[in-house]
Amino acid sequence: MANIVEISLQIGKNLGQLGAFCDTGFALAVHIRFTSPSLLYRTYGSDWIEFYSAQGFMLQDPVVRWGLAHQGSVTWGALGSTDPAGVIAASVAHGLTNGWTYSTGPANSRTLSGFTKSGVPFSDDEMDQIRAIVKKIHDLTEGIEHFSAADLTTLRALAPA
Repeated sequence: MANIVEISLQIGKNLGQLGAFCDTGFALAVHIRFTSPSLLYRTYGSDWIEFYSAQGFMLQDPVVRWGLAHQGSVTWGALGSTDPAGVIAASVAHGLTNGWTYSTGPANSRTLSGFTKSGVPFSDDEMDQIRAIVKKIHDLTEGIEHFSAADLTTLRALAPA
């Protein structure tokens, strides 16, 4: 395994690349175990993050439910019929458009991500590049349950662009 300095540099670089694709933000929950991510990176606006939390949307979010149950990609629009709480409509009202999600890894250590941008939807090429970045972060943190508390603190402190 690479050392924590190398891992954190690579993750930081990859988070910056994700940010370049997502002008309205992204969320990346890395190695989810027992419904809690080992690492969580979010660049959505604070108004959305606060609203999402205050509404308790995580438990009702069709994107989260889909990502925990499946591997692969789906647009948020495709999940509209599974969204009685209106999470996706609320995200759009907060400026999070063209949303899609990507989920990778086994069910007991899933990495789940959501991406948004203004303007035109993500192209197939952009989605391919983003999937590769997320997979790289997932792979870099394989065995995260064995990382020291100090190493986890270092990784959690990385600020996505």
